[in-house]
Amino acid sequence: MFLHTHPYEPYLFKGVTKLIVGTLPPPRFTQGELKQGDVNFSYGSRDGQLWPILDRIFNLNLKYETTTEAIVQRQNFLKDRNIGICDIVASAQREKIDASDLGMAHIQLRNLLGYLERYTKVETLLFTGGNSKNGPEYFFRKHLKAYQVRLQVVSNTVPRIHSFVHPKTALKIKTVSLTAPSGAANRAVGSLEAYKRMKAENPELNTIDFRIMQYREFF
Repeated sequence: MFLHTHPYEPYLFKGVTKLIVGTLPPPRFTQGELKQGDVNFSYGSRDGQLWPILDRIFNLNLKYETTTEAIVQRQNFLKDRNIGICDIVASAQREKIDASDLGMAHIQLRNLLGYLERYTKVETLLFTGGNSKNGPEYFFRKHLKAYQVRLQVVSNTVPRIHSFVHPKTALKIKTVSLTAPSGAANRAVGSLEAYKRMKAENPELNTIDFRIMQYREFF
């Protein structure tokens, strides 16, 4: 059994207003066995799409390499836009060493509400996935349940939007369940009616283009 621990502390700072919330990076980041093209930072997998999407939205000219410069580029962008990162899973056990959310067992969650109590300017949580089992929204719902708090629907169309009131600060916070920035989610994107309509109007549209249009509104 492989103990998959999160290799990065939450990236939080004074003034942060939005948090990107995912689960765990691929196991190789925990093992310290990065591949060429990986960046040793959150969402740094060369196979992931979050940074390429943000790169295209904001024209960041990011480097995709295992260097300090590549890390600093991403940190500077996040600070400039008051965006933090606080993945909700602290650790999980795996029988098979892969990056699948469904493969996680004996999961330990981070106290995300505790971080929100400290960083009171946070207005929005950006989930990198929805409410499917072992996704970030799924885990956050479990986390809230322990405090007898529930998400309230704001919009039930993709990307689904909810809100909740923090039990300690009484602040209202919005959550947005973005389409996951992974290759594994491409099939789900292809089945969305909104994507099908756009694809019919523009056959050159692809699943990355669709995510860029979705993410632009919330970042």
